[in-house]
Amino acid sequence: MSQTPAPPQAARLPVATVRHGRTFSDDYGWLRERGNPAVLEYLEAENHYAASMTAALQPQAESIYQEMLGRIQQTDLSVPVRRGEYYYYSRTVEGLQYPIHCRKRGSVEGEEQVLLDLNQLAVGVEFLSLGSFDVSDDARLLAYTTDNTGMRRYTLHLKNLETGATEAGLAERVTSVEWAADNRTLFYTTEDETTKRSDRLWRLRLGGGAAQEIYYEPDELYQIGVQRTRDREFLLLGIGATDSTEFHYWRAAEPESAPRLFLQRERDHKYDLDHRGGLFYIRSNRGAKNFRLWTTPVDQPQEKHWTERIAHDPAVLLEGVELFRDHAVLVEKHEGLERLRVMEFASGAVRTIGVPEAVYAMFPGGNPEFDTTHFRYQYESPLTPASVFEHDMATGESRLLKQQAVLGGYDPSRYECARLWVTARDGTRVPLSAVYPKGFRRDGSGAVLLYGYGSYGYGLPATFSSARLSLLDRGMAYVIAHVRGGNELGEPWHDAGMLMHKKNTFFDFVDAAEYLIQENWTRPERLAIEGGSAGGLLIGAVLNLRPDLFGAAHLAVPFVDVINTMCDETLPLTTGEYLEWGDPRQETAFEYMLSYSPYDNLKATGYPAMLVTTSLHDSQVMFWEPAKYVAKLRRLKTNDTPLLLKTNLAAGHGGASGRYDRLREIAFEYAWLMRETGVLMIGAGPRSATPSDPLTLSRPGTP
Repeated sequence: MSQTPAPPQAARLPVATVRHGRTFSDDYGWLRERGNPAVLEYLEAENHYAASMTAALQPQAESIYQEMLGRIQQTDLSVPVRRGEYYYYSRTVEGLQYPIHCRKRGSVEGEEQVLLDLNQLAVGVEFLSLGSFDVSDDARLLAYTTDNTGMRRYTLHLKNLETGATEAGLAERVTSVEWAADNRTLFYTTEDETTKRSDRLWRLRLGGGAAQEIYYEPDELYQIGVQRTRDREFLLLGIGATDSTEFHYWRAAEPESAPRLFLQRERDHKYDLDHRGGLFYIRSNRGAKNFRLWTTPVDQPQEKHWTERIAHDPAVLLEGVELFRDHAVLVEKHEGLERLRVMEFASGAVRTIGVPEAVYAMFPGGNPEFDTTHFRYQYESPLTPASVFEHDMATGESRLLKQQAVLGGYDPSRYECARLWVTARDGTRVPLSAVYPKGFRRDGSGAVLLYGYGSYGYGLPATFSSARLSLLDRGMAYVIAHVRGGNELGEPWHDAGMLMHKKNTFFDFVDAAEYLIQENWTRPERLAIEGGSAGGLLIGAVLNLRPDLFGAAHLAVPFVDVINTMCDETLPLTTGEYLEWGDPRQETAFEYMLSYSPYDNLKATGYPAMLVTTSLHDSQVMFWEPAKYVAKLRRLKTNDTPLLLKTNLAAGHGGASGRYDRLREIAFEYAWLMRETGVLMIGAGPRSATPSDPLTLSRPGTP
C-alpha cells in the first residue's frame, strides 16, 4: 500500500517589522528571495507534493484535456480586418502553440503575406508573449514587442515588410507603441525597471540616431501610454491614476512638435480624448459619475468652450465612445450588461443594437477604419459561442461574419442560463450570471462552481467557454458573482468595493454563496469557488470569513499578502494602487487592509480543499505571496483537507503562453475542482463532448 507523502514544511525564519508603532513578525518573508536556492527548492518540493497527491487524478485530467481539445477548431482563421489596402488576420495551425499573423492585399482572396509567425519566434524559449503590433501608415514597416520571461518585460523590434529584414532590440521595457504619419517616426513608452510603472515617452526617428525622451511622469500614482486617434490625425499621451487622467496631444503629421496639454489633471476627474472633424470628443465624469460626452474645437480645449453631446444617466455607465466619420458607437453598461448604441451625427438619432438573450457579453471588435459605415462587434453568452458581427450603421442591420466553431456536436438547447439577483446583507442587490445543464435539480444535491473578481472597476462579462462545458456536461453549474468592486452597475459599483469599502466585495460573495445554498442550488461540500489575482484575494478573504461554507477553492496567482506588498514601494503596481486599496502609510487605511488581508488573517481552524496556482515570473502578483500563504496555512489549518501549491516555473501572470499548455492547466484545475466536490465520483463521463474558450484568469491591474 502506498504511503501518503508528507507535505513540504517551509522553514520559519521570523523577520520583525514595525508599522504604526506595532511590531509584526513574518515567518516566511525569506521566500521572496528569488536568488536563494532554498526558495526554488521549496517551490519544486511543493510541485512534487502536488503531483504525488494528484497522481490518481491525472488520467481524468488528461481525458478532460482531450475533451476540451476536441471542441476546438485547431486550424482556424480570424475574421480579416481591413486597414487601407490590406486585410489583416491571424490563423492557427493544428499542433502549433501560437498564432501566425498575416495579411492580404486588395481582397481576402489575395496572396497571403506572413507578417509574424509566433511559433518561429518561440523556438528555443519556454515563454512568448506578443505585446504591441503596429503597422506604419504606408504599410511597409511593422513595430512589435515581445516578452520571453513572463514578467511583461517587452522588447521593441522593427520588421521591414517588403524585405523581411528585422531590427531587433530597439528598446527595452516598452509598454505602448504608435507610428507618426511620416512612416519614419515611432513614439513609445517605457516602464521603470523596479516598479514597472510606465513613466517615459520616447521619440525614435528611424535612421536618425538615438531615441529622444520627450516626457517623464514623476508622480508615482500615474502611468502613461501613447495612442492615436482613429482618424489618424492626432497622437495622444494618456496619463492616468485610479481617480484622474490627463491628456497631451500633437498632430501625427508633425512628429517633431511638442505635445500640448489638453486639460490639467485634477483629483476625481477622469476623462478620455478622441478627435473627429476638427473637434475633440471628451468622455468626462465631471459632475457625472457615470460619464457624459462633450465636444470642443481643437484650438479651444478650455472647459468653458465644451458643448455637451450625451447627457449623464445615473443608471447607465458610458464606458466608451467609438468615433467614425458619420457615426459614433456608444459603449455602455446597464443593469450589469453591455449595450452598444449607434448615434448618427447628421440627425442626432440614436439606435440600440439588438441582442437575442437576457444574459450575454458584447464588445466592440476590430475597427481601424474611420471612413466607414460598418462597425464590428463581438457577441457571446454562456450559451452562444463568440460571434463576430458587422453592423451597418446606416441601415441598422447586423450580419454574422463568424461564430467560434465548437466541435463535437455542441447543442445549446441542452443548457440553460439565468440572471439571478441576490440581496446582500446591507440590502444591495447583486447580480449573478448562471449557466447549468438543463434539468439541473434544485434540491441541494448539485455541484456549483462560483467565480468572482470585484476589483479595479473591471466588470466580469458573461462570456462563452468551450472548456467550461466539461463542467456542465458532468452536471455542474457555473455561476459568476458580479460583486461590488467591478463596474457592472456603473462607477458607483466600483466605488462601493474599493478603499474603505473593500469588504463589500467579500460580503457580496459570501452572501451569493449563501443564497445558492438557501435556494437549493447546492450545499457547502459541493460548492467550489475560484478567483484569480485580485479575485484570488477575494477567495482568500472569504475563506477566512467563512471556511465552513465551501467544499473546494482554487486561488490563481492570488494577491493574498496585502500588507507586505502594499507597504513595499519597490514592487510593481504598489504605489500606483494606493487609490484602489489604500495608502498603508495612513494608519486608518493600514488597519482596514490588515483586517482583511488573507495572509495576515489565517487562523487555526479547518479549511476546505484548496489548490493555489502561481508562476515564478509573475510581475503582477509575485510568486512569494501564494508560497508564503500556503506555508503559513499548512502550519495553522486543523483538518486534513488537501492543500496544494503548483508553481509554473516558466510562466507569468496568465499562466502558460502556449494554447495547448494553457489548456492542460485548465483541464487539471477543473478535474481537481470536480474531484473535490464529488462530481467525478458521482457521474461517469460527460453526457457529450462540447467546446469553450479557456477560462481567463488574468485581468487588468494587480490581477
